[in-house]
Amino acid sequence: MNEKMTRRGFVKAGATVSLGLAASRNVKAQGANERIRLGFIGVGGRGKGLVKTFLRHNDAEVVAVCDVYEPHAREASELADGKADRYTDFRHVIDRNDVDAVVIAAPDHWHAIQTITACEAGKDVYCEKPASITVREGRRMVEAARREKRVVQIGTQRRSSPAFARLAEMVRAGTIGKVTVSRTYLLKNHFPKGIGKLPPTEPPDGLDWDMWLGPRPARPYQENITPYFFRYWKQYSSQLANMGAHYLDVIRWCLGELAPVSVCALGGRFAVNDDRTIPDTMEVVWELGSGSLATFGQYEAGKNPVLSRGAIEMRGTDGTLYIDNAGSFSILPEHGGQFQEPGPRMEAMEDKEPDRQMDLRHTRNFLDCVKSRERPNADVEIGHRSTTFCLLANVSLATRSRVDWDAEREIILDNDEANGLLDYEYREPWKSDG
Repeated sequence: MNEKMTRRGFVKAGATVSLGLAASRNVKAQGANERIRLGFIGVGGRGKGLVKTFLRHNDAEVVAVCDVYEPHAREASELADGKADRYTDFRHVIDRNDVDAVVIAAPDHWHAIQTITACEAGKDVYCEKPASITVREGRRMVEAARREKRVVQIGTQRRSSPAFARLAEMVRAGTIGKVTVSRTYLLKNHFPKGIGKLPPTEPPDGLDWDMWLGPRPARPYQENITPYFFRYWKQYSSQLANMGAHYLDVIRWCLGELAPVSVCALGGRFAVNDDRTIPDTMEVVWELGSGSLATFGQYEAGKNPVLSRGAIEMRGTDGTLYIDNAGSFSILPEHGGQFQEPGPRMEAMEDKEPDRQMDLRHTRNFLDCVKSRERPNADVEIGHRSTTFCLLANVSLATRSRVDWDAEREIILDNDEANGLLDYEYREPWKSDG
């Protein structure tokens, strides 16, 4: 492989997108040098990480932090030199006149309520992925952002990476030929105990458990639900939505797809003996309108590699693209097979330079768009559509049915049971606006 030649071709293929991202980052608007005052909602592990990232920008100021677990709020305030006021109810952050934008890293079942409430209060929003836990919630988030003319960025940070933008341009330009299959996997080994089997207990001091539950049904506190483990309980999230929102977003971007036309998911708790309500083993296939399949495997009872390299595989007629989590890639040329002319159909290509600044770029893009009022790289519509891939797979699994999707009307065709899972009734006093 001639690395010098292939890197030159790679840069040329992605030049258009790279220039577009650079232009977005360099937008100068009226008030561009003014500080943006941020309120943070949900400052556990990911939330504290976002506090640190935003504080790396000279024009970002953290004025308020909120978490239903008071020690988390205290720790986050200390990251801001103790200058950020602390709350346990997110509404106090949103009500402040000196908060320009909110950053939401609360558990996933809170994303829609908090985003919509912030938009209606005139705040811009940076919200972690997945955008929502139901499709209808996600659509209401988009509607609120458009109605209130707010900037809403979803935390799929690869959307702000020049490396991933170039890869999307390359695939769309036909560099690896017609893509017929894309694959990605979540690989862990939780056998045998997983998140454990635990009895209900009293919540720890400083935790407002009823507020943590929010719109979901009341239930006793249990140590393997929060802080991180909520992703293993279908009432609050799923591992497919947690990680699939990243990987399916990249695949959708590279292929230029809006939504699947059909989804089928199979799986269950096959090996791990714990309290989770999601599968430990799951396989999903999405059929795409352009004539392509995307697959996601959630293998949490065995973590040996499935792909020969990388985190995402895209199989084209001329070559197979392997992408890792930081945007490094390699392309393995295809050769003519049965009945075809032999020989390679393209040159091998690779780029081993990872993008380690995606969080910084993504938060920078959000701050720039708060000032310029442009749509951010991972606008709420983009985040909603990518999250929808994952949520439809969860519906397919729950109903044990193939789900055929009308992306324009956002309904499932000829399946009343599945359509009934596109939303849920909130627990009082929480309300949806739809």
